[in-house]
Amino acid sequence: MADERIEHSGVILSVDPDIVTVEIINKSACSSCSSKSACFLGESESKVVQVENRGYHLFEEGESVNVVLKRSLGFKALWLSYLVPLIILVVMLLLMTQLGFSEPVVGLSIVGGIAVYYFVIYLLRGKLKKEFVFTIEKINK
Repeated sequence: MADERIEHSGVILSVDPDIVTVEIINKSACSSCSSKSACFLGESESKVVQVENRGYHLFEEGESVNVVLKRSLGFKALWLSYLVPLIILVVMLLLMTQLGFSEPVVGLSIVGGIAVYYFVIYLLRGKLKKEFVFTIEKINK
């Protein structure tokens, strides 16, 4: 079902034994897309995505394809990148001000807490890379 996935058109830049590199074609349709809040591709003019080569020997450089990601993974990325850090920030702010810490201490602690969170995400990048899997498929003409 089309509602369960996020699709973007792209052009294959290169096909290697391990990786297929695809450049996303930015369309003005991104502004009206219902998934734009969960999709990083709508934020810039050009994105290059590397897709694991899983039998994509049928694809050639310069070929138009669709890059597909499950919608649930788009929302999970939204949570991991924006909402969890916001929750950490608000909880630390409220808790530390209630405990009577000064504003500079609260501010530095929040920055440190967010930095620790993103460092943990950095350490888990291998696991996340395996979970956030893009696929490509030929465009039916």
